[in-house]
Amino acid sequence: MDAGGYDVIVVGAGNAALCSAITASQKGKKVLVLEKAPENQRGGNSKFTRNFRIAHGEGWNGFKQEYSRDEFLTDIKKVTRGESNSELTGYVVDHSSEAVDWASSHGVRWQKALKSTLHLDRTNLFILGGGKALLNTYFQYLGKYDNCRIVYDSELVRLNVENNTFQSLTARIQGHEVEIKGDSVILGSGGFESNLNILREAWGDAIDNFIIRGTSHNTGTPMMEMIRHGAASVGEKNDGHMVGVDARSPKYDGGIVTRVDSVIFSIVVNKFARRFFDEGYDIWPKRYAISGKLIAQQPDQIAFSIFDRKSWGLFMPPLYPPIVENSLEVMADKLGLNPDELRKTVSEYNAACPEISHFDFSNPDGNGTKNIDPAKSNWARRIDEPPFYAYPLRPGLTFTYFGLKVDNHSRVIDQAGKPFNNIWAAGEIMAGNILNGGYLGGLGMTIGTLFGINAGEEALS
Repeated sequence: MDAGGYDVIVVGAGNAALCSAITASQKGKKVLVLEKAPENQRGGNSKFTRNFRIAHGEGWNGFKQEYSRDEFLTDIKKVTRGESNSELTGYVVDHSSEAVDWASSHGVRWQKALKSTLHLDRTNLFILGGGKALLNTYFQYLGKYDNCRIVYDSELVRLNVENNTFQSLTARIQGHEVEIKGDSVILGSGGFESNLNILREAWGDAIDNFIIRGTSHNTGTPMMEMIRHGAASVGEKNDGHMVGVDARSPKYDGGIVTRVDSVIFSIVVNKFARRFFDEGYDIWPKRYAISGKLIAQQPDQIAFSIFDRKSWGLFMPPLYPPIVENSLEVMADKLGLNPDELRKTVSEYNAACPEISHFDFSNPDGNGTKNIDPAKSNWARRIDEPPFYAYPLRPGLTFTYFGLKVDNHSRVIDQAGKPFNNIWAAGEIMAGNILNGGYLGGLGMTIGTLFGINAGEEALS
C-alpha cells in the first residue's frame, strides 16, 4: 500500500464520494478512494436510491409540468420547518439540474417514474437501474484513470489534524493499520446510523427494535474524528430520516424494498390497537420520513398499517406480502392485538369518515375525518370491505441528520466558525446542514452530487 504522495484522499465510495473522486481524477490529480466495505458491498446507502429531485421547467428531460425553484424551496422549508441553512439550501435548489447534467455526462441514464411511484413523476428524475447502476457507472468511469486507486476493506481509524490542517490518516486495510499522507481529504463516508452504540446514547434501548435500512458500514468514525478535532456539528443525534418499514425486514441492508407505502390508504395503530398520528396530512414524498420517528416513540416501537380491499393495488408493494384475513377479529389475533380494541378503533374511524364519491391520492383531497383525534386530514375512507390487509411496522432508519457543519465550498467548519484548511465533506455526513428534519424524496442524491463535485473542485484549488 502506497502510504504517501496523494493529492486527494476520498473517504467513502457512495455517490458523493465518487463524484469527488471523478472530479479530482479528471484534473490529473493522484487520488485514493478508501471504501470500508468489501467490493461486493460497495457504495454505501447510494446503492439503495433511485432518483434525483430537481427544479425544472416544462419539457426539461421530458417532464410535462414545471417544478419551479420557488416550489422546491417551499417544499424544503416545509419539511425542515424553515430551520435549514438558507444559503446552502438555495445553492442546492439553484444548481439541482446541473447535478443531473453532470451525472448524464458521466454515463448515467434515466427513465420515467413508474405509475406506482407516488407523487414523484413531476418533481423527480429516476435513474435507469437505480442507485446501484449509477454507482457501477461511476466505478467504471474511474477505472479509466491510472491516477485513481480504490482500496476496499479499508476502515478509517484516525484522522491526524494539526492547526486545522489535515496531515494524514490511519486506516485499517485488510486487518493491518497503515498511515497514509495526502495534501487534502474529502469525507464522503455517510452518517452513523449503523453505529448502535452511538444510537443507544440518543435513543436508549429502543434502538434494539430499530431497523437500519441502509448499509451496515456507516458507523460514523470520520465524523466523530472531525468532532474530536474541533469540527462544528449540525442536527441532533436522536433525529434522522426514519420511515415505517416492514417489521419482518433484516436488521441491515434491506433498502427501499422494505418500506411500506400503504400508510395513506390505511389507519396505523400501535400495540394497543389505537391510532396515534394523522396518516393523511400530506402526500407521500413530503411526509413519509416522519412516520418512522412516530413509530419509534410508541411502546415497543411496533405499529400496524391496516386497510381493506379497496386500497389493495394502489401502492408499490414492499418485499414481504401483507397479512390478509376476512375479519378484523382474526386479523387482531394474528397481529397480537386486542380484538375488541381493534374493532372499536376501526368503528370510531369509520364513523368519522366523510362520504366521498371520488378517491384521488395524487393530491391532498380534503376528505378528512370529523370529530376524531387524531384526525386523518386527507384520503379518509372507511375500512369496511373484506378482505382486510395489514403490514407490521418498525422504525426504519435511513440516515442521521447529525453531521458536520460545512460552508458553501464544502469545507468543514470548526467550532469557532473557521474552515479547516484542507478538509471537505459531502453527502450524508453534511446533509444535516440542509435536511435537519423531514425529507423530500430524491433530495439526498441531489445534495450528494452537488457537494461531491464541489468538494472535488475545491480540493484542487
